[in-house]
Amino acid sequence: MTTIRWGHEKLNWEFDLVDGRVSRRGTVMPLAEVTAANHGRTWSSNRLVDTAIGARLRYRAHQTLSEKDWQVLVIELHDEESGLAVEVSYRSPEGVPVVRAEVAVRNEGSAPLRLESVTSLVVSGLTPGRPDHADVLWAENDWIAECRWRAEPMRLTSPDRDGRHCDARHKGAFTVAGRGVWSSCGHLPMGGLADRETGQAWVWQIEHNGGGWRWECGELDGTAYVALSGPEDLDHGWNRVLAPGDEFRTVPVAVAFSADGGPDGAFTALTRYRRATRRPHADHEALPIIFNDYMNCLMGDPTTAKLLPLIDAAAGAGAEYFVIDAGWYAEEAENWWGTVGAWQPSRSRFPGGIEEVLTRIRERGMVPGLWLEPEVIGVDSPLALSLPDEAFFRRDGVRVSDCGRHHLDLRHPAARAHLDAVVDRLVGEWGVGYLKLDHNINPGSGTSAGPGESPADGLLGHNRAHLDWLDGVLDRHPHLVLENCASGGMRIDHALLSRLQLQSTSDQQNFDRYAPIAASAPTTMTPEQAAVWAYPQPEDSLDEVAFTMASALLGRIHLSGKIAELAPEASALVREALTVYKAIRGDLPWAVPAWPLGLPAWDDPWLALAMSTSSTTYLTVWRRPGGEDTTTLPLPVLSGVDVGVERLYPAASAAVAQWRPGTAELAVTLPAAPSAVLYRLTTRGVDR
Repeated sequence: MTTIRWGHEKLNWEFDLVDGRVSRRGTVMPLAEVTAANHGRTWSSNRLVDTAIGARLRYRAHQTLSEKDWQVLVIELHDEESGLAVEVSYRSPEGVPVVRAEVAVRNEGSAPLRLESVTSLVVSGLTPGRPDHADVLWAENDWIAECRWRAEPMRLTSPDRDGRHCDARHKGAFTVAGRGVWSSCGHLPMGGLADRETGQAWVWQIEHNGGGWRWECGELDGTAYVALSGPEDLDHGWNRVLAPGDEFRTVPVAVAFSADGGPDGAFTALTRYRRATRRPHADHEALPIIFNDYMNCLMGDPTTAKLLPLIDAAAGAGAEYFVIDAGWYAEEAENWWGTVGAWQPSRSRFPGGIEEVLTRIRERGMVPGLWLEPEVIGVDSPLALSLPDEAFFRRDGVRVSDCGRHHLDLRHPAARAHLDAVVDRLVGEWGVGYLKLDHNINPGSGTSAGPGESPADGLLGHNRAHLDWLDGVLDRHPHLVLENCASGGMRIDHALLSRLQLQSTSDQQNFDRYAPIAASAPTTMTPEQAAVWAYPQPEDSLDEVAFTMASALLGRIHLSGKIAELAPEASALVREALTVYKAIRGDLPWAVPAWPLGLPAWDDPWLALAMSTSSTTYLTVWRRPGGEDTTTLPLPVLSGVDVGVERLYPAASAAVAQWRPGTAELAVTLPAAPSAVLYRLTTRGVDR
């Protein structure tokens, strides 16, 4: 037996090579699972595993590489019967227990091969033995109800098979899949497995900017496994015909591991990995405060008269960017939904021209921004006639439409040229420094650009072209800030977040319902990318104003609401929050998240989010109606150190906090519900 050892101080993987088969130490699962039309499974099921090609894969070669701050392992495999060559690539950033994986397959046979599934990563041995004490983690993700994590004992999804006639084989697994164009509509492209007894935890993400993805967590050979995949046949009708010599590469995925820190430890590792794998941009460290005129404010009805007082109020509060959201391109009497696509300013909304408003924003010391929905063309837009059919999503030669709009296929040069011209005009000619990129339709399974292309494979091609287009925009305009939005949080994925600077977390209009979304957002993005609405209203109590402002203080502030109409005391609370944010935001790009009360549930009366650096922990605590007026927050990371507790916001809060050094707990009392508070906990003389 030959052993392949790979990793670094925080990650150690070993692979056994026996009789030409390669598997991770302690398991028998192949490194990749592949099905093709005439090469199915060795055990019939609805799972991605137990494939005939996977079972036949034999070792060819491997290489270990040390790139800048990364360790890389590439293992080459081959199936003699099908002629398929498989290259499995693992990458891990130094000091971070996360593995990023991709698989490339190449047809070295003499006949075409019709692929129907190729896993990006399969890992077994997630539990030391049978998964009797393991919980499966997944996150439901709906419009205005994003990032709702749930946990369930794995034995409820994979029952124990003991008995007189025992057969440990399975035909099913706990499965989560994304479909359509939105990557996170229904569920986040993430999941996890946590051992309740040992504290060991795995958390994974599929880095794909479309709905064609699937993960399954099940039981195989007496232990738990996970299989991660992009589009495949069972869920998406995907296939790809590989002619001899052709190659296909899967979507990238990542899995994080924590030996004893539970899910919080795995999310910490994933946060560090996300920072290591995204495109560098000044916004990730500057964290400017953004005012956006949409939420609980103009709601898509901007005019010069309405915007000018808002611009003055936003600047007075301390905002640094001002974004004009939807409606700026539409005439006031127009039903504009089905006419979008040209992205020219409205004449009736801006009698003096939109330049008057953009100039006012700059004069008040802010950077102007605009809302844009680039991938759609209204069915009544002139561009629907001037662009060729091939520039749009089609199935069987017929254009696809959804909610009165066509969807551009960014593989086509005319579609890309149109969008490049729009962005270059807004940025290069108008001086816009921020674009909120929205997406509000879901045109189904995908597109078929030519004969024999499955819609799911066409969608995969468009998704990859979309990423390439975004890279091109930022290559031409490196200081432009791009926000990722799709009906709030319907496109939360690392493929987009590795390129774009901010992520819309929700369209939720109720401040009390926003709290669990804001608290959960760092599970799926870095805090410095989590755009959280803070929208105080004139009718809000001071506690309610503080609540909505506090929700954004450990992420990215998207200030909105009718701030020009606030009473003096409420305006002062808004200015106070922004002043506090500017004082602490320098720490957030280095901080990692934890949830002292557990991952937030939708109806929890108490919620808490901690963000920690080496010497400081920022802690937001929310209280909603229900429950007692005091809660106790375990903070084991602060065990055995001297801790100072300081309330940062709001200064006039009636909150009371008591640190209990013996148990490393913070007892917090909030007399009012709803109310919220931000604390800073510092460790003196200790470098954590």
